[in-house]
Amino acid sequence: MSRSASSFLVVGERTNITGSPKFAKAIKAGDWDAALAIARQQVEAGATVIDINVDEALVDGEATMVKYLNLIAAEPEISRVPIMLDSSKWSVLEAGLQCLQGKGIVNSISLKEGEAEFLRRARLLRRYGAAAVVMAFDEQGQAATCDDKVRICTRAYHLLVDKVGFPPEDIIFDPNVLTVATGIDEHNNYAVDFIEAVRIIKRTLPHAKTSGGISNVSFSFRGNNPVREAMHAAFLYHAIAAGLDMAIVNAGMLGVYEEIEPNLLTHIEDVLLNRRPDATERLVALADEIKAATVKPETGAAKPDTAAADAWRSLPVEQRLAHALVKGIDTFVEADTEEARANTAKYPRPLHIIEGPLMDGMRVVGDLFGAGKMFLPQVVKSARVMKKAVAVLTPYMEAEKEAARRAAASAPAGSEASRLQNASGGRILMATVKGDVHDIGKNIVGVVLACNNYEVTDLGVMVPAEKILAEAKRLGADAIGLSGLITPSLDEMVHVAKEMQRQGFTVPLLIGGATTSPAHTAVKIAPEYPHGVVHVLDASRVVNVASALLSPEQKPAFVADLVAKQQRQRDDFAARLKRTPLLPLATARSRAPQFDWSTVDIPRPAFLGRRVYAAARTAEVTSDKYQVPGSEVPDASLALATCPLDLADIVGFIDWAPVSPTS
Repeated sequence: MSRSASSFLVVGERTNITGSPKFAKAIKAGDWDAALAIARQQVEAGATVIDINVDEALVDGEATMVKYLNLIAAEPEISRVPIMLDSSKWSVLEAGLQCLQGKGIVNSISLKEGEAEFLRRARLLRRYGAAAVVMAFDEQGQAATCDDKVRICTRAYHLLVDKVGFPPEDIIFDPNVLTVATGIDEHNNYAVDFIEAVRIIKRTLPHAKTSGGISNVSFSFRGNNPVREAMHAAFLYHAIAAGLDMAIVNAGMLGVYEEIEPNLLTHIEDVLLNRRPDATERLVALADEIKAATVKPETGAAKPDTAAADAWRSLPVEQRLAHALVKGIDTFVEADTEEARANTAKYPRPLHIIEGPLMDGMRVVGDLFGAGKMFLPQVVKSARVMKKAVAVLTPYMEAEKEAARRAAASAPAGSEASRLQNASGGRILMATVKGDVHDIGKNIVGVVLACNNYEVTDLGVMVPAEKILAEAKRLGADAIGLSGLITPSLDEMVHVAKEMQRQGFTVPLLIGGATTSPAHTAVKIAPEYPHGVVHVLDASRVVNVASALLSPEQKPAFVADLVAKQQRQRDDFAARLKRTPLLPLATARSRAPQFDWSTVDIPRPAFLGRRVYAAARTAEVTSDKYQVPGSEVPDASLALATCPLDLADIVGFIDWAPVSPTS
């Protein structure tokens, strides 16, 4: 372990609305006590900084950030640690900076919008006295390789130090922790690239700090916490040794490197350090075993033998295809697909096999992944099995298309013969919207679609609406897919939808990305474009959505169900707003109570100022002068009111112990 481990800072991540469902639920419900309890738990668990992010499509970010920070300021157990303001909206960050006590950290600024905006924000941060997390993004997008990470961070460092006079010790570089073990070869070196970039940054950029969002590295194993925690601990071990100064991580679920089971550690480090080509497959298999071990086996249950494991081969062909897709087994899929194709009585056309048993299998994959019962590399593997099955059917579909082309010469447009000409799939245009540089999820969607015989065109990242729509027209796209990770992307998606409507588009619009949701799609985007706006939860579900939208038979029912569901979501959202009506500040102030004190009868006191009474002795209190008529007991209160005692009379009755020097 390197010297820097002793001063390593843990940034608690659970007060992040995009990363913690519990925190998101509390913020959306206005349950501030629960939201504060999460922050308190992170500090108690060892977080030395807490990361606060309230970016959500249907939440007022500025107002929510201000209220939450003001509440934290009154909580000594929480406010004793520094605050990291985390937002993709500059207005939210600046609103938060105006509430912070002491020195804060802003997460983040970057070069993605150009040098001028980068320098403007840096100068403002210096005026606020805040430290800055600088992401490894530039005008071309997100840095993935070590060389790009170092190049962008070096450029940002010299801009900040040389042009702004930014204190280098207040610069925190985040070289982008990206997901490994996705099943995509290009991602295998992402952890190594991050670690090496940290090492070089610490060596070449004096006094700068480094940080990263650790949970990203293990996203492939979502739903398997033992494996994820072990991956985080191992990744941090190597990153800290390289010089990592801080990391955003769940402080309450951080494992110890030395306590990781040796076999699991070997498999994890094979993945993180990219030590062998089959590392992902080996870790996925071990992760399945670990997850299965959490289920208590039945007493006396025998281990399954090879014959039992191969029993699925005796199932009907439809079930065999589904099993192969779910398990990612490609050994028999070509033979099984050919067997299904040969059954022309049941499947008159090859396309029916794709829309039938193959789609059924992918639907199971999507459900399992959504429930956290399958991992990302398994989904990619299933997609590749699907690709092999489609490859068997492609020559037959091409022959069918050729026959359709010949028949289409004399057939009217829109007829069955004309439709068969494009039966093999459709053209789908995808892009990460303007202002957003994230594309990992979109890339996986593209792989899955391509494996399912769709013609995919990916325009990349930070693509303006004009380019998206111009390319869609040029290509004759059958559907447009928009991706985005940060909250401002949601506003850009609304803009694209408006432009599609203005320019007369009628093709479906697919929405995806970490910050997107069915509710936001229904409330904000769908009303702007009436020709089908569908939120796609993840890559495993995109094939089913595309298949339904591009099928003339399935589309009417699918869109009708979608429209009805989105209307219910809009009604629910409107009902929630009605239950908690909020007035503008000016209106609330105009309704303040008004008082006319001139009409109120307020008794005047008998005198104003100070009146000195003659000293009265304690003995006088018992005299007949203060006797209450009809009573033998003197009225002491009357005596004290008219003739106050001297201080000397009561000094002897005062307990001086609390203020005594010896107490």
